[in-house]
Amino acid sequence: MSEKCPCCSEKQYSLCCERFLKGNQIPATAEQLMRSRYSAYARQDADYLVSTWHPAKRSPTLAGFLSESFQDTEWLSLTVTRCNRGSHGNEAYVTFFAQYRVKNTIHAIHERSRFLREDQRWYYIDGITPELGRNDRCPCGSDKKYKKCCG
Repeated sequence: MSEKCPCCSEKQYSLCCERFLKGNQIPATAEQLMRSRYSAYARQDADYLVSTWHPAKRSPTLAGFLSESFQDTEWLSLTVTRCNRGSHGNEAYVTFFAQYRVKNTIHAIHERSRFLREDQRWYYIDGITPELGRNDRCPCGSDKKYKKCCG
């Protein structure tokens, strides 16, 4: 049996993100791209990450920066909390919560990522940290209030 996909979809990797990372298929939705990018971080695939970054947002040092960030980072979990259309059919937003460990410390990223589709291909553009109130439900999926959990 194949291993579970790092993107936490509960699917086998071979039936989920592997096809994208190997270049056999391109993600049809922004959420698929988001999940495959998380899997690329977990599998330390800087080439895939660079290729899915919008060309206007890539820097010449991006691949090196990503490779350096892999050294001490272990990706632990991904929770996609929301997927929204943008202002037009070729723009979408995916809100997620991801946890990772650097050395012995657990960190988290909560982001609303923006994606654009050009020539039938989705690209990551940028992201913002959504605002959370202390009494909002924690985005990690624990069902606790943010202030009692990751806040």
